[in-house]
Amino acid sequence: MTELATMEFHAQPQAGEPKPWAFPAPERGSLDNGLTVLRCHRPGQQVVAVEVLLDAPLDAEPAGLDGVATIMARAFSEGTDKHSAEDFAAELERCGATLDAHADHPGVRLSLEVPASRLGKALGLLADALRAPAFADGEVERLVRNRLDEIPHELANPSRRAAKELSKELFPADARMSRPRQGTEETVEAIDSAAVRAFYERHVRPATATAVVVGDLTGVDLDALLADTLGAWTGSAAEPRPVPPVTADDRGRVVIVDRPGAVQTQLLIGRTGADRHDRVWPAQVLGTYCLGGTLTSRLDRVLREEKGYTYGVRAFGQVLRSAPDGTGAAMLAISGSVDTPNTGPALEDLWTVLRKLAAEGLTDAERDVAVQNLVGVAPLKYETAAAVASTLADQVEQHLPDDFQATLYRQLAATGTVEATAAVVNAFPVDRLVTVLVGDAAQIKEPVEALGIGEVTVVAAE
Repeated sequence: MTELATMEFHAQPQAGEPKPWAFPAPERGSLDNGLTVLRCHRPGQQVVAVEVLLDAPLDAEPAGLDGVATIMARAFSEGTDKHSAEDFAAELERCGATLDAHADHPGVRLSLEVPASRLGKALGLLADALRAPAFADGEVERLVRNRLDEIPHELANPSRRAAKELSKELFPADARMSRPRQGTEETVEAIDSAAVRAFYERHVRPATATAVVVGDLTGVDLDALLADTLGAWTGSAAEPRPVPPVTADDRGRVVIVDRPGAVQTQLLIGRTGADRHDRVWPAQVLGTYCLGGTLTSRLDRVLREEKGYTYGVRAFGQVLRSAPDGTGAAMLAISGSVDTPNTGPALEDLWTVLRKLAAEGLTDAERDVAVQNLVGVAPLKYETAAAVASTLADQVEQHLPDDFQATLYRQLAATGTVEATAAVVNAFPVDRLVTVLVGDAAQIKEPVEALGIGEVTVVAAE
């Protein structure tokens, strides 16, 4: 008879003591050419991230040339005085680097990622792009055509169309924020290489720019690399440019962008509110997360789990432009989509959630879950150098102190339920919300009017 083998069980591993964590603090300095530099050594992160912020905001675009900042941003990687567009792309590929750029209301940002061992080569290419971009006629014409091709697709996308309409509704017609960030067909068609060059010469210079470098810098003489690359970029000084205050009209009303035959209605409900310089920001972040930040939030519990109207509805705050003097603002919004026949009932339930929140407040359990999700997972959120660099760049762009993010997490953990309730109720007052619906007006107009949440206007989709 064969004896059965005896199994030996090892002790189950136990969790260790959690290590204290805080968002990393950068070291701040500058180069001889005036370029501000933030560096952050992150051991083990062998892919280094570099963010360069240029003081070239959208409201600085010349009249009739909306989108020129976007074309300029894209053209930075389309050749220099040393490399053609094809050669520049090949050189980036040889050093395993990626270079992206985009324009937004605060300015233009370039994002570079590269293995630490090839950082010097990649910084040289980035410096060439900033120092002497080619802006060749043919390349700019191609970028303009590409942008024109994108616009019809954006207008056909319900969420993008809703965002365009909300900006148009909220902001004055003469404000840059009321118009598409990347321009319209009419304005983009007017852009040529001369316009791009003129915008570059007027707004791009090291004295008003900032570079953020994050990654494992062990054995890297970053001072020498920066001096030889971005330090060779020259340009004149510039006077501070006046920034117009953000003004908005958030009178409660509804705009339906008519899409006959649409089987779903895209919802975008919003207004402007406090930015990150306001003391209410931590409580606003926490309260907004409880309202619609996750699958367990109030909006999802009702509209998704109980009623089955949607796959998900989210509430969020997105900084538009931030300023210490109180002239900045954030977009506070609720976004999602519902099936067409239930558009009216879904909006009615959404407003009921907001009214109940104002009447009864958040629960301690909701607040605790939100803190756990926002603060507890932060170390995972910032595992990569790119995530850290992007957040540091956001702080610079929004004129915030270098320790803002670290302080914010401490403030979130210390924010109480009553504070979070007051902040989210003030952020989403039921009578001061602009509602944009992209859907079939013939089916949704009458039930929406019956809700009494504001005057209903129908506009045609392009």
